[in-house]
Amino acid sequence: MKKIIIAGLGPGSPEDMTPAVLHAVSQADAVVGYKYYFQFVEPYLKEGCECVDTGMKKERERAEMAFQLALQEKTVVVISSGDAGIYGMAPLIYEMQQEQAATDVEVTVLPGISAFQKAASLLGAPIGHDMCIISLSDLMTPWSVIERRIRAAAVGDFVTAVYNPKSHGRYWQLYRLQELFLQERSADTPVGYVRQAGRDDQQVKLTTLGAFDPEEVDMFTVVLIGNSQSYISLTPAPSPKGEGRKIFITPRGYYREEKQEDVKPGQSIMMESFRTILSEMQHPDVPRWRLWPLLHAIHTTVDFSMEDCLWMDERATELIYNKVKDGTLKHIVTDVTMAASGIRKGALDRLGIQVHCYINDAKTKQMAEEKGITRSQASMQQAAEQYPDALYVVGNAPTALFEICDLVHKGKLHPAGIIAAPVGFVHVCESKHAVKTLRHIPKLIVEGRKGGSNLAATLCNAILTFDDAEYLSPGRDI
Repeated sequence: MKKIIIAGLGPGSPEDMTPAVLHAVSQADAVVGYKYYFQFVEPYLKEGCECVDTGMKKERERAEMAFQLALQEKTVVVISSGDAGIYGMAPLIYEMQQEQAATDVEVTVLPGISAFQKAASLLGAPIGHDMCIISLSDLMTPWSVIERRIRAAAVGDFVTAVYNPKSHGRYWQLYRLQELFLQERSADTPVGYVRQAGRDDQQVKLTTLGAFDPEEVDMFTVVLIGNSQSYISLTPAPSPKGEGRKIFITPRGYYREEKQEDVKPGQSIMMESFRTILSEMQHPDVPRWRLWPLLHAIHTTVDFSMEDCLWMDERATELIYNKVKDGTLKHIVTDVTMAASGIRKGALDRLGIQVHCYINDAKTKQMAEEKGITRSQASMQQAAEQYPDALYVVGNAPTALFEICDLVHKGKLHPAGIIAAPVGFVHVCESKHAVKTLRHIPKLIVEGRKGGSNLAATLCNAILTFDDAEYLSPGRDI
């Protein structure tokens, strides 16, 4: 029978070759392939099997030879590394069959384990969700097309496998890919790369997009870049004294579904809203500590400009939440009652936190009259006497923010954190500039004139529920 079998050998190790491929190779009358790959199949060839090996960039010649041998009534196996249909010989063989109208030659493809699959298994579970593969070789694809595909992968939040990342003549393309991804993804995005996957000199490395060094990569390396949900974790230690290994995980969402079985109707609506917001954000691939309050802010205001005007200190949400988690943050102070009423009572009760607002307190009114200051300033002075370590939440009065700054500089106040979201036209921007100088205090600031008590309260709620951010599960305390 005139037959061509296109076989994917996998990454190179015998245990990664499928039984179907091993059987085909053992029955072949002729094997055609790149000479480097013959070392992987020679032990399985039958006596008298004809071997036709060629050098690199001889793919068309190999395909023509395969058809010549098949027309001699031989069973021909064309070998490719990895999977023959992924940057392999399968498309070329089928195209040539059509070109030659070789209807009497049967062509079949046997899949193999691709290099990105082998690399993924060595790194952990990085391709658990939607993914794409991009080759940086511009031998047959213009770089302008490759760059468009890179941008699309980065914007689309795909886990991305990078083939042919570098060679002697192509040294800058991987740097450009990193630059493009950093425009859309957090620098903390996991990146794993494996050299000679499945072979004797295999090397496995795990880092982040920001720390990734293209100089450590060569043409034998596969690079895997995570999506916005990917993370690096540590496996449980194999022994009490041992330490687990670092692994790269992209969750599919099973734990999230499991966690959401008991959600209430109101929470379900909020979760769907968050997913909608996430799909419409310009830059959804930001660190979780930034994404979570952003989702709350946009949900409350229906204003996607929050992506530009919500300013935060590095890891501010996480740093303030850690004080909630360890029990050191037990009090929240707001400038107005509307902000206080917007903080979820369910979260406060669950966490054992109290909210205080002195704006309508008789002592505040008296202090304001006697000192000739606003009630907002007087309320901050009174709060500083009682709760100097509280989380301070300002959603209305810029004078409250100025007073907080003054009290901090005088050593009378050392807040666990500050949410600065006063709204209006007079001294609003200036007050936010002032509070930004308190560099040792974690802060969330709505820059410019925008703000409001509802926005201040929702940012506070984001902090109190930060443990729900991993599963994108808002509204627990509704």
